[in-house]
Order: sequence, then structure tokens, then C-alpha cells
Amino acid sequence: MSPLALPRLLARFGFRRGRAGFRPRVRGVEIRDLVRALRQFQVRLVICAGLVLFAFLLLLMRFFYLQVVRHQDYLAQAEDNRISVLPVAPNRGLILDRNGTVLAHNYSAFTLEITPKETPDLEALVDALAEVIDIQPKDRARFRKLLDERHDLDSVPIRTRLSDEEVARFSANRYRFPGAAIDARLFRHYPNGELASHVIGHIGRLGERDKARLEKEGVAQNYSSADYLGKAGLEAFYERDLHGVTGYEHVETDAAGRAVRTLRRQLPVSGNNLQLALDLKIQEVAERAFGTRRGALVAIEPATGGVLALVSRPGFDPNLFVEGIDLSSWDALNNDTAKPLNNRALSGVYPPGSTFKPFMALAGLELGKRSPRYTIADPGYFVLPGSAHRFRDWKQGGHGMVDLHRSIVISCDTYYYGLAMDLGIDNLHRFIGQFGFGKTTGIDIAGESGGLLPSQAWKQKRFGQKWFLGDTISVGIGQGYNLATPVQLAFATAILANSGVVYRPHLVRSVESSQSGERRWIEAQPFGTFPIRPENLVRVRDAMVDVNKPGGTAAQAFAGASYAVAGKTGTAQVIGMKQNEKYDESRVAEQYRDHALYIAYAPADNPKIALAILVENGGHGGSAAAPIARAVFDYVVLGKESKPPKPGDPATPEEAAGD
Repeated sequence: MSPLALPRLLARFGFRRGRAGFRPRVRGVEIRDLVRALRQFQVRLVICAGLVLFAFLLLLMRFFYLQVVRHQDYLAQAEDNRISVLPVAPNRGLILDRNGTVLAHNYSAFTLEITPKETPDLEALVDALAEVIDIQPKDRARFRKLLDERHDLDSVPIRTRLSDEEVARFSANRYRFPGAAIDARLFRHYPNGELASHVIGHIGRLGERDKARLEKEGVAQNYSSADYLGKAGLEAFYERDLHGVTGYEHVETDAAGRAVRTLRRQLPVSGNNLQLALDLKIQEVAERAFGTRRGALVAIEPATGGVLALVSRPGFDPNLFVEGIDLSSWDALNNDTAKPLNNRALSGVYPPGSTFKPFMALAGLELGKRSPRYTIADPGYFVLPGSAHRFRDWKQGGHGMVDLHRSIVISCDTYYYGLAMDLGIDNLHRFIGQFGFGKTTGIDIAGESGGLLPSQAWKQKRFGQKWFLGDTISVGIGQGYNLATPVQLAFATAILANSGVVYRPHLVRSVESSQSGERRWIEAQPFGTFPIRPENLVRVRDAMVDVNKPGGTAAQAFAGASYAVAGKTGTAQVIGMKQNEKYDESRVAEQYRDHALYIAYAPADNPKIALAILVENGGHGGSAAAPIARAVFDYVVLGKESKPPKPGDPATPEEAAGD
């Protein structure tokens, strides 16, 4: 074959000449180096296989993380989707008086409930239910409000406290109302109505502000089932004891969220019971003696500090607040000019008037500014040295010759004007402050005011003004800047009766555990005492005893009493009078008339009870307040209810014109 024949033959079969020799061609396309192409393909195959293997490795790691590492977490979430944990409200603790009389308890009643999750058309269901059970507009309003606050698995009450007839009617028509059911719930009840209402207080709906406070205190979880909590009185102050511990039910649910069965229960722990130092019978006697008048009374057992009675008139019915007070009842209470929601015994501040004088007399004796024989000639007024201004005595023309004993018995203002000037405001403030004036007593109920026992420093801080001697004169008879609450007056009287030994006043005597029945006693120990010379104490006490005897300002109220009472009447001005202007009660509107006050303890030789009484706009202490004390003392000392002289009918010149 010629040298040119082979190239032609190769070219004929699709080969062409190149630098590296002949390469095949397929349909005009050059065929590459097969070895090199195969090597590249193998590399690509390895890379793809590596990527696939890496992807499977990632999936395997994710499966391991989900199935092994996070197994318990996702198992718990799966269980949560299947099981709902529902809180169960505990029974609220009872409140009882010192003799075991129930003041607040719980009872079970039937309630019509709707479960929103099971009801496609709530309004239609409520309308249908209203044909069988009486559902008022206020029930619908409360239902709509509760819907916004509840988890949709929970049932929401539309009507509470159904009668047996209503339960029977619903049961007969139960098939017509999917999502509605009858349930039994506990309700708070105050069997004595208004009696001791300001002591017991009331519960109220749990609001957003309450929830925020509970969250801050770290106890919100314990209120997960609660709709109500204590809002006032002991219900609020002892909320932690009364509430108890919430229980839980583990309920299995279907895909629609409907409860199927209860798997497990953790029972709630009932709240603890409170037993009070208060005696409901004494409370009842005191409130009955007030009648329709406004005012306050606080009675304390001097030897323990236990509060035997705490009255604020008018009162209110705490049962109105149990399910959330309706608008009309709230308006009636809130707009009442008598302010029945105000606890006058704790937060009402009034000039103590002449009830301040026994403490002034004791200060004069203890600080050496007066002796028992020191006597003044009372012309019916006091003139401040270097001034023409006259401070009038309540008795026009004066009382004649007056010593310390008689100054208390007849309540001579002129004597105490001079004593206040000689003591000076800061000495007066320091000594009388030991009886609890000017600060809270620490009683175990919220809302107490501290009153005011002024000093030079106080006036400078409050008004930026210096103290004047004329300011001291008014404070000396319990007027001017001087303000006290009824509970402070009772506290001070109890200290006086107990020879200077101080017990903090307390309403609760013991807390009983609902689980063990053990009692935690709250009988107070003396937390303070200050030395008073016995002879000085005897002189003041003897004068207070004579206040209630013939010639004293409370003689009529205690006429015929078989026991001795140590007391002091008082009258506190509501509006100031011009110099030399005579006060005429008949010409003054009722709301501007003087307040009547009375402090006392009995029996005088062995005090069982010390009290303070205030009758708003009542006039004179001897004729308006002392008869209330007589009714209470007769029951405590003699064990019987008596009919003392009718309040408001003074029988002596002292009672008619003065304190």
C-alpha cells in the first residue's frame, strides 16, 4: 500500500490528522481521549456520591437529635397535645369569731356552664338557654367578660346558684344544648350580712392589677384556677392563709380539644381557718346601740390586745361582692353620702377633742409641769401671754377653781390651755406619742391611717412655717392639728388601763391548719412598755372614774351601774367658730355639727375591755357616745343586754353644754 493510502483510508472512516495523530470523529464531532474522560467521570461520580452520603449523614444526625437527644422534650409536647392540665380551685378557709360562730364560709351550688370549644354559635346557644333558665342581661355581660379571660377549653358560667326547678328543666332539655352543662361550684357566703362587714371585708374578681401583683410576688401559679381573691378586711390581709393551694387534673383530650377522660388528680389543699379575738355578740350589741347613726367603735382586751369589736357605721353587705357586684349596687354604695365603704374605725381621722385630756394630765404630772394640788381660777377663757386673743372654755363663765382631778371630771378647757403652753409642743409630742398617737397601731387589717400628733419639725416640713404658741394651745384640748383614728384612741385607752404595758391590737387570735388542725396562735406578747409612776396613774384613773359619777360629763349614761367605769367624754369641732361666737347646734347643718367621742375601760379596778367611740355629728360625748359604751359594758361585765338612757337626751348641764 502506498504511503498515502492509509491516511486516505482513515480519513474515509472519520479520522483526521492532528498533532497527536489521528482522532476519531462522529458526525462531525471530535471524539475525545477515552481514558481522560473516564477518569473525569469517576471523579464526578465520587463527588456526587460524597454529597449524597453527606446529605444522608445530616439526615441521620437530625433523626438522632430528634429521636434520642430531644426525645423527652418532644414526648412531653406530644403528651401536652393529648393531655391538658386543668387547675382545681381549693376551698377557701373559714372565718370564725372567738366563740366559734361562723362569719364567712363556703357552700356548693349548681351553676350553668358553657364550654366555648364545643359550641359553634355562642349567642344562639345563650338565647336558647334563656328559654329554659332565667338569664338576665347582667348574666350575659358577665359571661362575655369571662370569655375574654378564660382558656377556650375551660367552661364559663352563664348563670350561678340555680334552683332545683331550673336544674330539672335543663336536664329535661339537655339534648338541645351542646356545649352546656350543669356543674357544682363553691361560693363564699357571709351569714351575718352587714354585721362586722368592715372587719371581715369581702372577696372580689381577680383583675389585671391583681394578676400583675401576684406575678411580682411569685405566687401567680397558685391562682391559675382563681376567679376571686380577698379585696378588703381580713379577707385581704390574710389572703395567703385563706386561699389554700391549687390542685390539678390531667385530662385526656381528642383532636378537637374536647375532654375525654380524667387521667390523674392532684387534690387541692384547702385554705386555713381564722379564729378571731372578736366576739360577734359584743359586735352585735355595739352595732345595735349605734342605730342609724354614723360613727365607729373599737373595743380591745387590755391584757392581750385582742380586738373584741370593731364597728364602722354604716356598713355594707359583703355578699354583694361574691360574684362581682352589679352596677346598680355599686353605684348605690359608692354614691351614698354616708360612705358605707369607708372603714371609719381605721381610716377615719378626727380631732380627739377632750378625750385627749387624760393623756395631757398624765404628761403634766410625769414631766413635773403640774402637781395634784395645782389649782387655777377659770374665768371661762384663757389669754395667751402678750396677746389679746381669748381661747374660750366650753362653759361660758368658767368652772371656778379647778385642780387636775376636777379638770378631767368636768372637762375644763382652760386648765389644759395653760398646761399645753407650759409643756410645749415637742414635750407633748414625745410623751403622748408613747400612747400610739401620730402613728399606726399595726393592727392586722389593711387601710389604717396614722393620724397626726404635730411637732415643730412636722409643721416646718409640711408647711415651711415655724410653730406658734397658739398652735400648742389648740393641740392641748385635742383640736388644731391634732388628729386621731378611733383605733388609736382605743389603743391608747388600753395602754392606760394596762398601766403602760403595750400590746399591739390584733383581730385574729389563731390560724388553724386545714391539713393538720394545728393552731398558730397570734396572741401578742408585750412589745413595749414605758414607766409611769403609779401614784400619777392612780390620780388620772380616779378622775376618769368620777367622769361617770354625779357631777361628771357622763353621769347620766352610767346612772345605776353596778360596776365602776373609767372614762372621758369628748366633743370635736367640725367647723371653726369666730372669737366669742357661741356654738348653736340647732342653727348648724347636720354634717357640720360637732362629733361626739368617748373613751373608757371597765371594770375600773380590773379592766376587761377598753374602748373608743365616735359618733359623727353626734354633738356631745356624754349624751351621744357614752350610752353606746354603757350597752357594751353591761353585756361584757354583767353578761346581759340592758337598755341604757336613750342617746341624745342629756340630763345634766355638763352633758347639755359641753363634753
